[in-house]
Amino acid sequence: MVEGRAAGLVTNAVVRVEGGAVRLENDFLHPVSNGRATLRVEDGRDTASVEISVTGFDQESGWSFRNHVQPVLARAGCSSGACHGAAAGQNNFRLSLRGYDDEGDFRSITRHASGRRVVPSDPGRSLLLLKATGAVPHKGGVRFAPDSIEYRVLSGWIAQGAPGPSAKDPRIERIEVMPDRVRLRVGDQQQFLVMAHFNDGRVEDVTHWAKFTAANGAVAQVDEHGRVSIVGSGESAITAWYLSRIALASVAAPYTNAVPKGSLAKASRRNFVDEQVLAQLESLNLPPSPRCSDSEFIRRVYLDTLGVLPSADEAREFLKDRRADKRDRLIERIFDRPEFVDYWTYKWSDLLLVQSRKLKGAAMWSFYRWLRHHVERNTPWDKLVRELVTSRGSTLDHGAANFFVMHEDPRLMAENTSLAFLGMSINCARCHNHPMEKWTNDQYFQFANLFARVRAKVGTADGEAVVFEAAEGEVIQPLTGKALTPAPLDGEPMADARAQDRRSHLADWLVAPGNPYFAKAIVNRVWANFFGVGLVMNVDDLRATNPPSNPGLMDALAGHLAKSKFDLRALIRSILQSETYQRSSQAMAANAGDSKYHSRYYPKRMMAEVLLDAVSQVTGQPTEFSGYPAGWRALQLPDANVDSYFLKTFGRPERERTCECERTSESNVAQVLHLANGGTLNAKIASEKGRVRQWIREKKAPGDIVEEAYLSALSRPPAMEERDRLLKLIEEAGEDGRTTAVEDLLWALLNSKEFLFNH
Repeated sequence: MVEGRAAGLVTNAVVRVEGGAVRLENDFLHPVSNGRATLRVEDGRDTASVEISVTGFDQESGWSFRNHVQPVLARAGCSSGACHGAAAGQNNFRLSLRGYDDEGDFRSITRHASGRRVVPSDPGRSLLLLKATGAVPHKGGVRFAPDSIEYRVLSGWIAQGAPGPSAKDPRIERIEVMPDRVRLRVGDQQQFLVMAHFNDGRVEDVTHWAKFTAANGAVAQVDEHGRVSIVGSGESAITAWYLSRIALASVAAPYTNAVPKGSLAKASRRNFVDEQVLAQLESLNLPPSPRCSDSEFIRRVYLDTLGVLPSADEAREFLKDRRADKRDRLIERIFDRPEFVDYWTYKWSDLLLVQSRKLKGAAMWSFYRWLRHHVERNTPWDKLVRELVTSRGSTLDHGAANFFVMHEDPRLMAENTSLAFLGMSINCARCHNHPMEKWTNDQYFQFANLFARVRAKVGTADGEAVVFEAAEGEVIQPLTGKALTPAPLDGEPMADARAQDRRSHLADWLVAPGNPYFAKAIVNRVWANFFGVGLVMNVDDLRATNPPSNPGLMDALAGHLAKSKFDLRALIRSILQSETYQRSSQAMAANAGDSKYHSRYYPKRMMAEVLLDAVSQVTGQPTEFSGYPAGWRALQLPDANVDSYFLKTFGRPERERTCECERTSESNVAQVLHLANGGTLNAKIASEKGRVRQWIREKKAPGDIVEEAYLSALSRPPAMEERDRLLKLIEEAGEDGRTTAVEDLLWALLNSKEFLFNH
């Protein structure tokens, strides 16, 4: 790790070379002859030097298509998606995206266009060079100059006779970024290097050919040469890509807050969650907000785990409780509530796309009841997933088998399995190597081949299908026209694809203790439920180039889940008991800029179904859903295809694809108008069977009405100022206007941010 001001002297230092063996040009050293040289660096106070030895300069090394030409084309953007790496190529010239297909690219460059793209007898006449340098018209513009290293590599390769990729070429094994961690300040710069390790033992500086990206542009920005500029406080990963290999470095820039020394070390902590979060806050100089109030806590926990508000009586009882462990007691009680089962069954129904557009009614209900059964019994997550992945038989008797009926194509089975249980999208790799991830086209088809023999036939009952494993069947890799040995992602290929049950092989790998993806994927989804965003912000985008905001916490949570034998309730308990979850959502001056390190709780709008149920609960008027019993809540619906303007407007997902992005939480004008003037809210408030009319009929005292309304909607009693103002309004309305005044009170509460958001 590089730490301190010295790490940021890129532009302040004076660099010079002594000796003729190397040349310094644009911050890069280039060998010019055998011999020695000295590199000296001065910053005005200190001097550092390093001795350089150049050998073998006069030896012919040769250029490799795989290891030299492809990086040049990627670096110049020729094989990018916006140029010849597009699916259809450009101007009758097509390359694989970022050079994943060496053989195909070699043929395209050397055999097509009547061989004019490379002219070994006169490299300068090669179209590959003429167009890239702008010597002849080129829609892509000038990509490099005739005196550049890119030109030298390509012209040298062409002069060698343009040799193709060879089995003898050294193969790259990994790359590393140096330094791997730096701690800087805003305004600092840091140069990163990328070193490639080959299977022949050679280590090569490939910084010039690498592609760089910064995960958090608000903290760090990186140029094409690997030079990072710190532009804000926080943390960011710097990703380097070279020849389909990826490596990361971590950059940290602490906030400039005046936090009392030792205050973070003394901060309250309940469990390992707090240990990891506070360690990061201390490194970033971010103080945590204090604990939330009891009213905020009970409302927060109910909405996040049950999807309902606490009743006025439940809130009142909890606020009066003086026992020190009352929050822990409340957490334990929620696990026994039927609403807990409703809520988490609904969450997993979203994930697995339970809906009647893809499944007939009986099959849809079978799938839903299978999920509910396992949530109710707290089946360990690994066992639930194993049962689903290996399911077969009648879809009416074995609800999990409907997963394979919805995704009939083995490729869709593979993609949805990866998204749902690994949190990773591999869709890009169906056509080409993933542009910013390690998954290759071959790995995709190996993974898809695990599902190649899954079949479904029509059953005897209405809506029934029977899922079974066929004796034969392969998924063909279209580039080669052959089937690849079935294998999980980064897992061992099947020893005997003919004899083994392919899905059992997959299930063994999925839930194995050594699987680096499975536990983290579900941990991230559960964390996002409570905090609004995952440790990896997008829960469907776990990848090496998108690291978690707190890697130590992600590892600790995944380890905790595995140690508890994938008991999701144990995971939920640890999160709810943590001081991190129980922090106030009120920002302090010193942590107001934090939106990802959990120095405070981040308010989030209720999701559509919870909001509709909350409105129904507070008004005392249930929502009617066509075809379902009276009193059913939105969170009890098994089907996302139930018609509801309110749910659609507030972002209910249609369950068409496995992606959290289907659910929207952003506010829009339609939502504001519907809450203010729409039929849902106003009809419930004015209903003769609703809460307002009940209070009026019972001749409830105005003070009691105000308190009941506040406790029902906000889980807190009104402040004295609020109470006095509202009592005055009700009194001024008189007997004739009391109903309208109370309706207005409830309308105002239900339209307030304090109601609409979980805070």
